Amino acid sequence: MPGLDLLSTFLEIYRCGSLSAAAERLGLTQPAVSGQLARLEQELGDPLFVRSRKGATPTARAADLAARIGTHLDELRAALDTSGEGVAHVGTVRIAGAGELMAMRVLPALAPLTTRGLRLHVTLGLAADLLEALSAGRVDLVVSAVRPTQQEIAATTLTDEEFVLVGPPTLARSIDPVRLAADPLGALSHLPLVAYADDLPIVRRYWLSEFGRRPPNGVAVTVPDLRAVLAAVVAGAGVSALPRYLAEPALAAGSVELLHEPAAPPLNTLYLAVRAGALVHPPLALVHDHLRTRAHLWGAL
Repeated sequence: MPGLDLLSTFLEIYRCGSLSAAAERLGLTQPAVSGQLARLEQELGDPLFVRSRKGATPTARAADLAARIGTHLDELRAALDTSGEGVAHVGTVRIAGAGELMAMRVLPALAPLTTRGLRLHVTLGLAADLLEALSAGRVDLVVSAVRPTQQEIAATTLTDEEFVLVGPPTLARSIDPVRLAADPLGALSHLPLVAYADDLPIVRRYWLSEFGRRPPNGVAVTVPDLRAVLAAVVAGAGVSALPRYLAEPALAAGSVELLHEPAAPPLNTLYLAVRAGALVHPPLALVHDHLRTRAHLWGAL
């Protein structure tokens, strides 16, 4: 089993994004850090970083290892800290994301950390706006449904969300099952849509993935909150594509029904986005690692 010194060095490289920055934080020479990383990679049998002039890019193995050990190492350091300050848990982290995901998954996962001194300032909104806020330094971490393209932002995969097409029982009964099997686009074309935004981001993605074209359906309701989208569907306003984690309680209660069963469920990857190099700050690193650890328990959303 790798020693704590090797794992601590690995975690600093992962959070700093380069061996030189990690060496500076650890008070070691860069060759010493490089040697410890080489020993750890040899023990694990896998490369952990791809080195370039821009720094050290973590491999999938590195991201998984950081998610598993990060919080535990921080807590161990706090327990051994004779000053008793527990710096990893003290401070404010400005976190941002879509309202429904923050309410149903992210905040419940982070709530236990607040009992140990961590403070959270939450901003809700659309991914594009929140990533701009991250670039500008107005927030520290974004749970994003789109992969950031900004060079100054580092993104780590969090988990996948699965989309399902649902509608109220009354509209589900209006679909001809024979035509649905032969011509799903036509069989569903009479159904009004409930959309998250004017460009139908989730609905359009579902139709393109499953039926090969944009939906020809009319839009009955547009509301920028997926919980409100679900409420409108339950009330009979129309049908919509929603993340399974959000629709599951209504499906179990029978207030909505699955309208289409794809061969493979459409998925969308969620990312944790931070400014490059920002994970050197202990409270932010704690939140980042804690969410990645909890996401392993969520599975696909």
